[in-house]
Amino acid sequence: MCVYKTNVVGTLNMLGLAKRVGARFLLTSTSEVYGDPLQHPQVETYWGNVNPIGVRSCYDEGKRTAETLAMDYHRGANVEVRIARIFNTYGPRMCIDDGRVVSNFVAQALRKEPLTVYGDGKQTRSFQFVSDLVEGLMRLMEGEHVGPFNLGNPGEFTMLELAKVVQETIDPNANIEFRPNTEDDPHKRKPDITKAKELLGWEPKVSLRQGLPLMVKDFRQRVFGDLKEGSSATATTTKTTSA
Repeated sequence: MCVYKTNVVGTLNMLGLAKRVGARFLLTSTSEVYGDPLQHPQVETYWGNVNPIGVRSCYDEGKRTAETLAMDYHRGANVEVRIARIFNTYGPRMCIDDGRVVSNFVAQALRKEPLTVYGDGKQTRSFQFVSDLVEGLMRLMEGEHVGPFNLGNPGEFTMLELAKVVQETIDPNANIEFRPNTEDDPHKRKPDITKAKELLGWEPKVSLRQGLPLMVKDFRQRVFGDLKEGSSATATTTKTTSA
């Protein structure tokens, strides 16, 4: 419920502010508006296939409602809006335990834990590096087109393929552990970025195999830095207690 309220009430509040001060408003929407798509790859004109009462619907429908509000304010109140539908993004400085698949796999491999793959691992996603996304958002905001625009990397990977890339990058001996799939997990996800190419002059430059090592370097420093700090704290406590 909090997710839905944040998407709807938060967007409504910010649109009201943009109207009052005459600001241009950016809505960072999501590929989740397409749900479990019946069209592949997904183009912006596709309306999606979303379960409105499923466990994921508070996020999916929250973002869809946010897009509706943005377009209502644009048409009815002349607010300048820009809408980006962001596909899976990864990079340095992500939260280590945020539950996203790339950060999950990287953190697990670094900690010598099994990589957890849900279902049969054949579901697909497309992964863009954070610098590509930032460039796309800047071009969107500086341009004259409302959108929505798909911003994502069309390179498509199954979850098993992603796990193998993480193994190659961090630890070839990392184990893969299969678990029951989550409810309403989309089977395929891949952006058609023709519109962004033509109207924004944008397309991603960084491949998964180029970007992943940059994320791993950052995660490695933080994971093992935290471990060192934890070890130091334990040693200090032990020494103090012994004294």
